[in-house]
Amino acid sequence: MGRPCYCYIVECADGTYYTGWTVDPERRVAVHNKGRGARYTRTRCPVTLVYVEELSDRKAAMKRELAIKKMKREMKMKLIDGESTQVNT
Repeated sequence: MGRPCYCYIVECADGTYYTGWTVDPERRVAVHNKGRGARYTRTRCPVTLVYVEELSDRKAAMKRELAIKKMKREMKMKLIDGESTQVNT
């Protein structure tokens, strides 16, 4: 079995959400906040970690990331608030 990976959502300074995956969520958020993360977050710092989900491996984390990115904002908010685990939009 591989190293656990994490799917995460950060809230950007402009109120938008960014979803990604990593093996170390805290380190990844620090990278985003230094302006060296994803292009999307570079101009939207600082970002705040609002959701983390542990998954069994990289493939599962990437699949979950894609599913969350397809969600409408309202579903992402419910996921963050713990009201939903739904994958579909």
